[in-house]
Amino acid sequence: MTTKTYMVRGMHCASCAAIITKKLSAVEGIDKADVNLATEKAKLEFKGEAVSDEALNELLGKYGYGLVAEQAPETAAAPVKDRKASAEKQRREKEEGLLEQRSKVQFALPIAFMVFVLMMWDIAARSIPSVPNLPIPMDLFNILSMALATYFVFRIGAPFLHGIVMFVRSGAASMDTLIGIGTLTAWLYSTVITLMPPVRELLRVPDYTYFDVTIVVIGFVLLGKYLEARSKMKTGEAIEKLIGLQAKSAIVKRGSVEIEVPLEEVRKGEIIVVRPGAKIPVDGTIAEGSSSIDESMVTGEPVPVDKTSGDPVIGGTINRQGAFTFIASRVGEETVLARIISMVEEAQGSKAPIQNIADRIAAVFVPTVLVLAALTFIAWLAIGSSFMNFPTALSFGIMGMVGILVIACPCALGLATPTAIIVGIGKGAEYGILIRNAQSLETLSTVDTVVFDKTGTITAGTPSVTDLVPLDGQSSPDRLLLLAASVESRSEHPLAQAIAGAAKNQGMALLEVTGFEALEGMGVKGSIGGKTFRIRKPDANETGRSQISALQQQGKTVVMLEESGSVLGLIALSDTIKEEAAEAVRALHKKGIRVVMLTGDNRLAAGFMAKQAGIEDVMAEVLPHEKADRIRELQLQGGKVAMVGDGINDAPALALADVGIAMATGTDIAIESAGVTILRGDITKVVQSITLARATMRIIRQNLFWAFIYNIIGIPLAAGALYPAFGIFLNPVFSGIAMAGSSVSVVTNSLRLKTRRL
Repeated sequence: MTTKTYMVRGMHCASCAAIITKKLSAVEGIDKADVNLATEKAKLEFKGEAVSDEALNELLGKYGYGLVAEQAPETAAAPVKDRKASAEKQRREKEEGLLEQRSKVQFALPIAFMVFVLMMWDIAARSIPSVPNLPIPMDLFNILSMALATYFVFRIGAPFLHGIVMFVRSGAASMDTLIGIGTLTAWLYSTVITLMPPVRELLRVPDYTYFDVTIVVIGFVLLGKYLEARSKMKTGEAIEKLIGLQAKSAIVKRGSVEIEVPLEEVRKGEIIVVRPGAKIPVDGTIAEGSSSIDESMVTGEPVPVDKTSGDPVIGGTINRQGAFTFIASRVGEETVLARIISMVEEAQGSKAPIQNIADRIAAVFVPTVLVLAALTFIAWLAIGSSFMNFPTALSFGIMGMVGILVIACPCALGLATPTAIIVGIGKGAEYGILIRNAQSLETLSTVDTVVFDKTGTITAGTPSVTDLVPLDGQSSPDRLLLLAASVESRSEHPLAQAIAGAAKNQGMALLEVTGFEALEGMGVKGSIGGKTFRIRKPDANETGRSQISALQQQGKTVVMLEESGSVLGLIALSDTIKEEAAEAVRALHKKGIRVVMLTGDNRLAAGFMAKQAGIEDVMAEVLPHEKADRIRELQLQGGKVAMVGDGINDAPALALADVGIAMATGTDIAIESAGVTILRGDITKVVQSITLARATMRIIRQNLFWAFIYNIIGIPLAAGALYPAFGIFLNPVFSGIAMAGSSVSVVTNSLRLKTRRL
C-alpha cells in the first residue's frame, strides 16, 4: 500500500473538504482519502501503485481545487532540513495568500462599514420619527450603492460567483456557493427595480434595494475569512518550533582536522565536536569530555542534565557549558527530533472519532441549506402574501433567503475538531508528550484506569543501595560502603556497579584493591591493606537472619561483607521508586482514576513498592505473555484502560490497551506499540497527558456546541420564523456578522489551549 500527502489548493470550508473527500474516495485505486480543513492537507492511501498527480488534479480541477504533492526527503540524512524548507515554502505561500486577503479587506471593510452605518441610519429613520432622513437623495444613494455593489459582487466577491458556477456545472455546493447565490440574488433584484421602474410598478414592490446588504455581507464575510486564515496559521506553530530546533551545521573531526559541514553531510560513526552554547546537531554518545545540556526543547524538562563519557545526547538540544566530542549514532530521519516531528505532523493531520459527526453533517449541510432557502422564499410568497401585501411578502422572502444562505456557513462546524486537535497535540509536544494520532487523544480523555508496569516506569529501573546494616558492633555504615565499593569496583555485575556508584555519589575515594577474584556464583573477593574482604549472598542459617529476612520481605536483594571470614555487615539493594511516582498516583486518584501496578516481581516486593507509590491494586508475578490478558480482564470489567510501560515485554499490553503510553527511556518496540510517548520517563507527564486530552475534548465539545447553536438559532431568525408572532426578522447583514463570528470564535476557543497549564 502506498501513502502520499498533498497540500490542497482552493479549499475554504468544511463543504469543500467533504466534496474533495467524496471525489477522491470514488477514484479507482484510492483505498482511503483523509482531507483535513485545518491543516489544508489530504492524505491518500492507494491500493497499489499511486494514481498520478495529473489525473487527480484533472478530476479536482473541475471543482476548483488542486493538489500539490509534498516532496519526500531526497536523502535519509536530511529530512529535517527538507521539512524546514517545505514548511517555510508553505508558510510563504500562506502568508502571500493572507496578504492578498488583507489587501482586499483593507479596501472593502471601510466601505462596508460606512455603508453599514448609513444603512443603520436609514433603518432608524424609518422606525424612529426623531431620527432625520439620510442627507443623501435616495435616487443618488441607490446609484452609488449599485456601482459599489456591482464592484463588490463581480470583483471582490468573484470567488463566491465561482462557487455558483461550480455548483451549476458539477452539483457540488460549498460555502462560497451559499454566499454567491445570496449576494447575487440581492444584487439582481435591486438592479432590476432600480434600472427598470416599469417592472417595479408591475410587481408593486417598494423602491427599497439591497445593494447595501450585498456590500456589507461581502465585506464582513471577507473579514471573517481573513481572521480565520490568520488564526489557522497560529495552530501549526508547534511543528515550526520543532523544526526550528535543528542545527544547520556540525563541526566534524575528520582525521586531525575539524571542519564545519552542513547537517545533511553528517554520517553515522563520525566524531562531532560540540562547543559551549552550541546546538547538538544529531544524536549520539559522548566520547570525550563532559557538559551540562539543556534538553528542555525536546523533553520539556527545564533543568539541564549533566552528561559525561558514555552518555547519550539528543540532536537539537543545547550544550550549556563544557566542550566535548561525541560519536554520531543517528542522523537524518533516525534522530529523536525527526521522529518527534514526523509523529506530531501525522497526529495533527489525523481525525478524532468525534469529528465523524461533524463530517457527516457538513456533507449534507449545504444542499439542505439551499433547499431551506428556496422553501423560505416560496413560503413568504405563498403564505406571507395571504397576511400582507405581495410587495412586502416578496421583500421578506428575498431577505429571508439571503439571510439563510449567508448565516448557514458550515466553516465553524468543519473547524471545530481539527483546530483543537492541532493545538492540543502541539501543546503536548512542547511538554514532552508525543501523541500518535487524534484517536489516541480522544480515547485518553475517557480513561478511568491506568495500569503501570513497575520496573522502569514506577521505579527507576536500575538497582541502588538502600540499606547499610553493620553487624560487628564496630563498623560504621560509611566504612561498610567504602570497603564493599572498593572491591566491587573491579566487577562488571550490575549490583557491583550499583554499590560502587553509591560510594562515588557520596564523594568517597575508593581504596586500592589487590588480588581481586570473581567467584562464580559465590560473589567476589579482594585484598585491601593486607586484609581479605569478600562480598557474597547470605546463607540459609546466617548471622543477622532477622535483619536479612526483614529486608528480603521488602523485596530487596541482600549481600554480606566479610573480613577474613568475619561478617562486618549487610548491604541491601533495590530498584527504587521514582521521586515523582507518589505525586503522580495521588494526582490520578484526584481525577477519579483507578491506578494498578502490573509486574512480574514477587508479591512481597511488588506490594512494598506499590505501598511507597500509594498504589492499592497490585497484579504481581505476571509473566510477560500474561500482561495482555490482565489488560483484557480490566476491559471486560468495563474499564477504559491506559497501559504505561517501557519494555519489550510490555508491547502486547500497550497495543491491547485502549491507549498505550510508552516511556521514551524504554525500547523502540514499546514506543511503536503505544499511542502516546512520554519523553524522559517522567510519569507525572501521564497525568499531564490525561489533563491535556480532557481539556482538548472539552474545547471540541464547546466548539461543536457553538457551531451548531449559531445555525440552530440563526437559520430560523434569518428565515423570519419569529416575525409573525414577535415581529423579529434578522437582517442579512447581521447574518454575515454572525457567520464570520462563528468561525472566528471556534478557532479562538481552540487557541486557548496554547495558554493552558498542564
